[in-house]
Amino acid sequence: MKVMIDTGNYIAAKAAVMARPEVVAAYPITPQTTLVEGIANYVAKGEFKGEYICVESEHSAMAACIGACEAGSRVFTATSAHGLLLMHEMLHWAALARLPIVMSNINRVIGPGWNIWADENDSISQRDTGWIQLYCSSNQEIFDTIIQSFKLAEDEKIVLPVMVNHNAFILSHTSMPAYIPEQEEIDEFLPSYDPKWKLDIDNPVSHGNIIGTEYYEKIRKAMQDAQEHAKHLIPKIAKDWQKRFDRYHGGLLEEYRCEDAEYILVSMGAIGAESKVAIDELRSKGKKIGLARLRSFRPFPSEEFIRLGKQADFIVIDRNISIGSEGAVFNELKAALYQKSDAHVVGFIAGLGGKDVPYWDIETMCMNAITKKTKDMEWFGFTEGA
Repeated sequence: MKVMIDTGNYIAAKAAVMARPEVVAAYPITPQTTLVEGIANYVAKGEFKGEYICVESEHSAMAACIGACEAGSRVFTATSAHGLLLMHEMLHWAALARLPIVMSNINRVIGPGWNIWADENDSISQRDTGWIQLYCSSNQEIFDTIIQSFKLAEDEKIVLPVMVNHNAFILSHTSMPAYIPEQEEIDEFLPSYDPKWKLDIDNPVSHGNIIGTEYYEKIRKAMQDAQEHAKHLIPKIAKDWQKRFDRYHGGLLEEYRCEDAEYILVSMGAIGAESKVAIDELRSKGKKIGLARLRSFRPFPSEEFIRLGKQADFIVIDRNISIGSEGAVFNELKAALYQKSDAHVVGFIAGLGGKDVPYWDIETMCMNAITKKTKDMEWFGFTEGA
């Protein structure tokens, strides 16, 4: 095993190549560009033997991935923000066709106004496409999660595409060390893809044609069942990875200092990593608070939150906003607890447009909730005017 000190994007490229996809189709978009450039560099050096397809748009990229996956290939792609939105139609297609595509999405602001910094509204807006959504908080977690995601997506009880998210620039362009296993070790953990079905000119079938309502609802139910199975498989794969490589980032959640907590902070992505410092600071001041860093937004770990709600109230920080409602995680958590827990939930919107959310701001938000200064939801640090 060796240490690679590099940006989140280049580490993601390394993970993608080591997963041995047979096809990568992608179109560059800031701040994802260096990820697909990294894969192109592996092609130039002869270290990636798969088919690397440069397409004319992100919609085309996902269309190419769909075709390659239906032909039985392991497939990877990457995008960000408006590129992800351009894929929207094909994201539904990939999930409904039950194609185990893995995609890195670098969370970036949606414009206008134009902004390239970290914001989760791009992936949150795709929550209902059927894709599994995982969120990373370090470059090491990016590497480990991409490999694990192929194993998850290709499991016969899942067979759904997986979106691995990490924050623009905070992770995508920041160098951190990551431990990289040998290729042989990755191959043992992630064997070659064995599709359960594929398009075959020697055994032709009709796929994707018009179907009746009685069959269509079965397709949707099967997707829901697969997401429920993923609630069990995501933690299992993470534990298997830990046994093999001695690294563990959590299952559906990463729980930090939650054992005796009376308050539990819920956050995800880079804010989730920064939150650990805030938790330590608050603990040093006698506050019984822990962190449940959300790794899996889809499937949403309702049962885990119900369990934690038996002992603590929740404080949620969202780096997104469901316009006309509230923060997405705040809403999801309240829905999960409805009629099943008496835990109180306080929510904050913070960090939109890439605004920095340092640990002392996280600490302040937590104290506002603990002291009841904030009782429901608040836009933290918001100032009127420009």
